[in-house]
Amino acid sequence: MAMWNPWRGCRKYSEGCKFCYIHKGDSKRGIDTNNVVKTDNFNAPIEQNKKGEYKIKSGQTVYLCFSTDFLIEDADQWRNDCWSMMRERPELHFIFLTKRIERFMQCIPNDWNGGYDNVTVGCTIENQDRADFRLSIFSKLPIKHKNIICQPLIERVSIIKYLDDVELVVVGGESDYNARPLNYDWVLSIREQCIDKNVGFEFRQCGTHFIKDNKKYTLNVRELCSQAKKANINC
Repeated sequence: MAMWNPWRGCRKYSEGCKFCYIHKGDSKRGIDTNNVVKTDNFNAPIEQNKKGEYKIKSGQTVYLCFSTDFLIEDADQWRNDCWSMMRERPELHFIFLTKRIERFMQCIPNDWNGGYDNVTVGCTIENQDRADFRLSIFSKLPIKHKNIICQPLIERVSIIKYLDDVELVVVGGESDYNARPLNYDWVLSIREQCIDKNVGFEFRQCGTHFIKDNKKYTLNVRELCSQAKKANINC
């Protein structure tokens, strides 16, 4: 596994961004998250050591722009160079998430056609309104590997009509003292929808405020992923 953040910075875009941990962390360090800038890590996939070997070894999954949005408008001038690096490294698999899926067709390279074999696109949704808007677009896009990321999930959603051609659905809660609660019933509902459509499902993290069997729990942020794993409901 490798991380690749060719730029940093993002702007809050919808309800799911309300308690964004990136903005919160940047604020503590006096950094303006709204300022999108190119990073020193920009060329990471093609950087080589003194032996002429790629520093990111073949066969890895590369998580792209997980602290920003790969389709953000401010990065339009740099994105084509990123696509070129992904073409150069077909033996790596790149994954990026986006809340800006409506921009997808204007952000792809000329040779995209039906999609690159080594790229997975994750469309992020947080409530029914964004699910219906984004997934209605996502379901029609030429992408070979599609994931849906329901995180932070802030209400019950129905996504079953958008699950055709989706490989994986990930569900998670919000991690903040003021976080909106995650109800376990919502998680199980999405799991059942995935089972009905034979789509992979992963419960990635609980919410700081978690409801199960009508009981309310407050969890430490360090426990969110481990508690989700203990549920043992991935399939």
